Amino acid sequence: MTKNKNNETIWSTRIKKDASSIFKKVGNSIDVDKKLYKEDILGSIVHVEMLFRQKIISFKVKNKIIYGLNKIEKEIFKNKFEFNKKYEDIHMNIEKRLFQIIGDEAGYVHTARSRNDQVITDFKIWITSATKEINKNLDDIIKTILKVSEKNIETIMPGFTHLKNAQAISFAHYLMAYVEMFNRDKQRFSNNLENLSECPLGVAALTGTSFNIDRNFTSKKLGFKKPTNNSIDTVADRDFVLDFLYSVSVCSMHISRIAEELIIWNSDGFNLISLSDKVVTGSSIMPQKKNPDLLEFLRGKTGSTYGNLFSMLTILKGLPISYYKDLQDDKEILFRSNEAINNCISILNEILKNLKPNKQKMLELANSGFITATDLADYLVKNHSMPFRKAYQVTASIVNFAEKKKKKLNELSINDLKKIEPKLTVEVLKVFDLKNSINSKKSYGGTSFDNIKKMIMKYKKNLKWLKKWY
Repeated sequence: MTKNKNNETIWSTRIKKDASSIFKKVGNSIDVDKKLYKEDILGSIVHVEMLFRQKIISFKVKNKIIYGLNKIEKEIFKNKFEFNKKYEDIHMNIEKRLFQIIGDEAGYVHTARSRNDQVITDFKIWITSATKEINKNLDDIIKTILKVSEKNIETIMPGFTHLKNAQAISFAHYLMAYVEMFNRDKQRFSNNLENLSECPLGVAALTGTSFNIDRNFTSKKLGFKKPTNNSIDTVADRDFVLDFLYSVSVCSMHISRIAEELIIWNSDGFNLISLSDKVVTGSSIMPQKKNPDLLEFLRGKTGSTYGNLFSMLTILKGLPISYYKDLQDDKEILFRSNEAINNCISILNEILKNLKPNKQKMLELANSGFITATDLADYLVKNHSMPFRKAYQVTASIVNFAEKKKKKLNELSINDLKKIEPKLTVEVLKVFDLKNSINSKKSYGGTSFDNIKKMIMKYKKNLKWLKKWY
């Protein structure tokens, strides 16, 4: 339990008996929240600066406390600080050490605040930094995808629906779809920063404080835009935790989707890509195997991040408004998700950097499955004034004919085609060319090579680190 300089529990005047062994075991959080030591010390320094400005503590006391806190931060950084489970959490571990360093004046550090507002302040500052770090990592993976895309603009592959050949696309166009997803992930994380911009410090346990504090000063000094408006909501609120966990879950889902596709494409049945030996494993019994274990890891981690989100939602579901011990789990849950998403982004980045498309196999597969059928239907509409539904039926008949003859569409002669639709001329044969098919999709957002080039340039220009591109 938390103790002061005299080795007495802070609440020993009221609670006479020591906590049970099981409570001591589960009631402390120091193994988890020691991550917040920098934020906790920063918050305490700013808090005592404010107390001095408001003439609540003396200049001497302020300086002694700040000296002690800076000393503690150095000790922790140099791994010379002893974290003790007896003192429950990071706040009380630091306060205990502060008593040891400066004496009874350490008791002033907790004037006009509670652990309730202290921990939320620490947590918000930490999450803000973590959010910015995730966005930086997402920038890195976007950069990687842009580089790979730039090399594969004219790499032709089938686009799939229902895992069946649908229409011809550029491999770069496929990759750029994930640039869009990861960019939205960045926006989603960035949007969360607004709800992190209100400072909790100063609301104390749940009602505010009778001391003449200046919450605007502490907010500004700690990097917040303004203080929170309602003291009860402040200590009860964990919306910002849910925002972070949801954003991680969505980003994890996007990573899982590309991982699943790359697993399928790496399979012997598809063989559309090759993975580097850096990111595969072997088999304990089958010498020939190269398994996409890291991609499977990415896919699996999504379940963990979903679980973390639902854990927090469940904790909050029936919780009365204010602070309760239930909320202690918020940090461990969030820390797990933060570590998971950063690991997953780094792993995917490494995979993509070393991925090689099997261009010949992609082209062969794109030439199968009557993939230019829609192009033929569009041609009939544009060049022979057919309603699309009639053009659809004519094209379907031509596909049936080709299937019966065991030919691809580009293997049909003009005479073959005329048997189905007499109006057709030799000009129609151009629609079966895959490059022509792709480059005909010039509508904004389409797969034409020019569109892809423009979109790559757009994202390259948007990246702040464009100067470090190559």
